[in-house]
Amino acid sequence: MANKNNMQKIVFAVCLLIYVISMVGNVPLRKSPLYFFLAHLSFVDACYSSVNTPKMITDSLPAKKTTLFNACMAQVFAEHFMGGAEVVLLTVMAYDLYVAICKPLHYTTIMNWRVCSLLVGVSWVGGFLHGSIQILFILPLPFCGLSVIDHFMCDLNPLLKLVCTDTHILGFFFAANSGFICLLNFLVLLLSYVVILFSLKTHSVVGRQKAVSTCASHITVVVLFFVPFIFVYMRPAMTLPIDKAAAVFYTVITPMLKPLIYTFRNAQMKNVIRNSFDRKI
Repeated sequence: MANKNNMQKIVFAVCLLIYVISMVGNVPLRKSPLYFFLAHLSFVDACYSSVNTPKMITDSLPAKKTTLFNACMAQVFAEHFMGGAEVVLLTVMAYDLYVAICKPLHYTTIMNWRVCSLLVGVSWVGGFLHGSIQILFILPLPFCGLSVIDHFMCDLNPLLKLVCTDTHILGFFFAANSGFICLLNFLVLLLSYVVILFSLKTHSVVGRQKAVSTCASHITVVVLFFVPFIFVYMRPAMTLPIDKAAAVFYTVITPMLKPLIYTFRNAQMKNVIRNSFDRKI
């Protein structure tokens, strides 16, 4: 029992530390138009990390872990709302990067504030529609038996195991609505980065190095975000033991790593942060 309590305290401390780092790292930098989309991505990551991580932290200590049904449904909606918004926003950022590298002379004309605000609004609307579709299909389902899920958060596949009816068709629908959309966006994003990198042949050596560095940070973030999602959702309703590790990765670890990746891979971002701290000092 003592060893179990010590392990729970260690898990609590580690999760709390990661959450604090994630919140601090995702403080939006809104003063530069260049980082308009990155600021919104940081805000989405902070919100997405706050959906499940605080509950996971509080549940790491008590022996009995319970969640009310309404809170569980709210958690499902929020995580898919934020996840859907981030999927669209990462696609928008790929388009922004394409315009900046392939059409630099027309960038300010194409990506004006009105267009940027519209694209960010589309990402939020897309996330809201995605979360609403998921919750509208799962709310009417008849839940029965022991309301216990083998997971640290409420999600579609664990909840479907508690439903007292055949869920095969619904499982395929959830896989299409989540997994297939993630896979399609992932392939489109990779294709767009290939097009961007292919266009760098006409750039100077310095410009090519800067563009490759920026593309590398974007590709790293896209892979870290989409691959665990595709693994979890791109299959019928079933749960595997590794699903919990994958969920921890995309709900806790990835939001913490994104600001570090963008910061260390982008010299201009480091200058913005350094100047910000210098002004405060």
